[in-house]
Amino acid sequence: MIDTLLIDLDNTILDFNKAEGPALAGALRAMGIEPAKELLSRYSAINLVHWKRLEKGQITIAEVKVSRFRQLFDEFKIDVSPENTAEVYEKLLAIGHYFVDGAEDMLEELHGKYRLYLASNGIAKVQHSRIDSAGIEKYFDDMFISEEIGGRKPEPEYFQRCFEKIPGFCRTHTAILGDSLSADMQGGKNAGITTIWFNRDCAADEEGVRPDHEIRRLYELPALLKRI
Repeated sequence: MIDTLLIDLDNTILDFNKAEGPALAGALRAMGIEPAKELLSRYSAINLVHWKRLEKGQITIAEVKVSRFRQLFDEFKIDVSPENTAEVYEKLLAIGHYFVDGAEDMLEELHGKYRLYLASNGIAKVQHSRIDSAGIEKYFDDMFISEEIGGRKPEPEYFQRCFEKIPGFCRTHTAILGDSLSADMQGGKNAGITTIWFNRDCAADEEGVRPDHEIRRLYELPALLKRI
């Protein structure tokens, strides 16, 4: 029986993809750069690679913040400070929020029935601002943001630090819900807890992680938890 649930933030509760575009375009414009489609598309690809490298422990979160813009500007021969661009981007990204469809209803349904913990690899300052804007802190017993707690998903050290902060933690009664196979699902498997993949885009498990369970919509989660 599951009574404790770790929940990812980006693209599980809050729609990061929807927030990223306007923040990135605004940051580029602030730097005097026209946010052409080609530029935005290339940034997304570079950013994904950087976050994958972070998950593998190859770079730090501080390096991710700046080096993605440095690579982008180098490729497009843009003479603008990547540090300043990163700072403006973070400020814009921290403003407001967009919920993933069904996220609010899911939290309302689970709150009081399960112990809920937020588990995020995101930038702490940005995440706290978005969490405050969304008003979702009230649903969680605690929040484990990698930049604050140390380590990162999928590292076992990150999960161990989370578990140490959960009163009466029991591995067999704990599950993780998230959209990332490499961070959330592989991390949960490494940590020996139940994994629930939120696969809203109907993607294939090309990484061969094989989560224990899969849902396509968040409203499916309460019924699934009762069956586990």
